[in-house]
Amino acid sequence: MVVTFLIVSVAVFAAFAQSLEAPRSRWLSRLKRRVVRAMASIAPPTIRVDHGWTLIQCDDHESFRDWLGRDEEGLPFKLGEVPSLGSHLLVELFDCDQDSLKKEIGVGTAMRDAADASEATVVAESFHEFKPYGVSGAVIIQESHYTIHTWPEHGYAAVDLFYCGGTVHVTRAIDVLRERFRPQRMKFLVVRRGVQSEVGR
Repeated sequence: MVVTFLIVSVAVFAAFAQSLEAPRSRWLSRLKRRVVRAMASIAPPTIRVDHGWTLIQCDDHESFRDWLGRDEEGLPFKLGEVPSLGSHLLVELFDCDQDSLKKEIGVGTAMRDAADASEATVVAESFHEFKPYGVSGAVIIQESHYTIHTWPEHGYAAVDLFYCGGTVHVTRAIDVLRERFRPQRMKFLVVRRGVQSEVGR
């Protein structure tokens, strides 16, 4: 409904712009481009199956969170999707607060807190701080693992949240990481691991 309204609004603005003088027309053209960009950013995750791999991709935090929140167990299955043993969520964090990515203690605490917030069962953790900067590490959870590698000089962090079972609330982990690292932009890719049809061969 909202997307239809936006499409109709863009069409009306475009028609209206043609009837106005050039400066106003340019202003409306810019507005139209902004609306189109906004529509692209609220697109829901795309889901595709490729040679037994189920890939769920999204470039917008709010859209991904809305989709993710539809299921108490973390990652909703598409109708007809084959069950899997686990879900591997890859998170790209761009334009983060650089200082938050530099030190082992800060990055390790953020990852441990993310695991705790998602109600995962932590069994071990290990982090290493590189010189001159950057941190790699993992929180091993009973349900699998959460890992991170940071590039403070680029304000970038690559995070993997891999888990199985229906008890992990991964949205809460994402919320903690977003709060601690303050990214300006995030991207998400979910890979279903251990797809039932493949494991059962």
